[in-house]
Amino acid sequence: MIISELERLIDTIQKEKSIPRDVVIEIVESAMEAAAKKKFGMTKDIEAQYNPDLGEVELIEWRTVCDDVEDDDIEIGLEEAREQDPGWQIGDSYGKIMEAASLGRIAAQTAKQVIIQKIRDAERELTFNEFKDRKGELITGIVRRFEKGNIIVDLNRAEAILPRREQVPTETYRPGDRIQAFVLDITRATRSPQVVLSRTHPGLLMKLFEMEVPEIYEGIVRIEACAREPGHRAKIAVSSTDPDVDPVGACVGLKGSRVQAVVGELRGEAIDIIPWHPDPARFIVYAIAPANVTRVYIDEGTHTMELVVPDDQLAKAIGRRGQNVRLAAQLTGWRIDIYNEAKHAEMLDKARHELSRIACVAEQYVEVLVRAGFQTAHEVADSEATEIAAILGVDDEFAANVISDADEVVGQLIMEEADRRRRGPVPDEAEVAAADDDLPAEAEAASEE
Repeated sequence: MIISELERLIDTIQKEKSIPRDVVIEIVESAMEAAAKKKFGMTKDIEAQYNPDLGEVELIEWRTVCDDVEDDDIEIGLEEAREQDPGWQIGDSYGKIMEAASLGRIAAQTAKQVIIQKIRDAERELTFNEFKDRKGELITGIVRRFEKGNIIVDLNRAEAILPRREQVPTETYRPGDRIQAFVLDITRATRSPQVVLSRTHPGLLMKLFEMEVPEIYEGIVRIEACAREPGHRAKIAVSSTDPDVDPVGACVGLKGSRVQAVVGELRGEAIDIIPWHPDPARFIVYAIAPANVTRVYIDEGTHTMELVVPDDQLAKAIGRRGQNVRLAAQLTGWRIDIYNEAKHAEMLDKARHELSRIACVAEQYVEVLVRAGFQTAHEVADSEATEIAAILGVDDEFAANVISDADEVVGQLIMEEADRRRRGPVPDEAEVAAADDDLPAEAEAASEE
C-alpha cells in the first residue's frame, strides 16, 4: 500500500465514520499486527507502528536477547544479536523491522476483516458515549428500514431501533418519514443498534408537553402523574407552584393550541388534563372525569377505592371497554371499583342484612360497621378486636364477642350455601309456567288428573 493510499484510507474513515484520527491509526496498526501474526506465526511478538513521516505502517518483531535460546519465536541468542550490533546485552529487547510487502493475500484479507470489525466496535463505542446521557429525552430521526417488525431509525450519526413492542398499533410509517420518539435505553449491543426508542412510553407524552408548555420547562407547572393507552387516550395530572398560574389552562393553551400540538404529534391520541390534588379522594374524583362521583369509600388496607356514581353516569365513568377507569387507576395508583347508586344501595341492603345476623350487634352498630366499609360477616370475623372496638366505641371484650359471633355467622352461611348446592337450583314461578305451556296436551291432561 503506497503512502497516499494509506493516508487516504485513514482520512476517509475519519470523515465518514466520525472516528478520531488516532483511533483510526490504532485500528490500522491492530489490523497489521493480526495480519503479520497470521503470516509469520501467532506466538511471535510483533508490533505495528504507524510512521507519519513515511505514511506507512512498520512491522517490528521483538525478541529478548538471552544466552540460551529456548523459544526462537521470542528469543535470540547473544552472539546472533551482536552480529547486528555489538552493544546488545542479555535481557535487551531486540527489534527487527519486517517486510510488510511479504504478508501476502490471505494476511491482507485478515487485515481487512480486522479493520472492518474494529471500525464497527469504534462506532458502537462512539454511539454509546454520545447517547448515554440522553436516556429519557426526545430524539428525532428518519425511518430507514424495517427488520422483523422493528423500525430502524437514522439519527444522522447513528442508528436506533424502535422495537415492535414500543410501537403504537395505530401508527404506520414508511422509509423516509420523520419520527420523534422517547429514548428508552442505551445498550452496548454487539450487532443491533444501541439506541432503543419508544413511542408508547408515558415519558414521550410528558416530554412533548415540556416542549410545548414553557411553564413546565421552567418548573412552574409540574406533571405529577401520567397514564396512557397509546394511540387511544391519555390522562395527565398537573399542579402549579404559583397560585396565580392555572396548571390545566397552561397545558391547554390559547384556544387549545398547546394540547393540540401534542395531540398532533401523537397522531390523534385524546388527552385529558386534570388538576392534581394531594387528597386521594379529591384526586380520584378529578381522575374519573368526565363522570360525576357522589361518594368515595377508601380502604387503606387494600389500597382500594369504591366510587358511587349516578345511575346514568356509570357507562361514562367506566369508559369504552373500561378505558376511563383503567387510566384513572393508573394515574392515581389506586385500585378502583365503580358502582351506580342502585347497585350500591342493593349492596348496602345485603350488607345490613348479613351484619344484622351477628348476635351482639345492635341495629345502630350495623350502620356504623357499614359506614366503616364492612359488608360481610367474614370481614368482621377477620378483624382485630382493637379495630372493632375503635370503630364501635366499645371495650375490647365486647369487640371480641362481636368477632366470635361473626365467626359463627360465617359458619352458618357456609352450611346454608352447601345446602343450596345440594338441593340444586329452584325454578321460579315464571320458569314453571313456561314449562307448563310447553307440555303436550296428553301430558297436561295427565298432570291435571
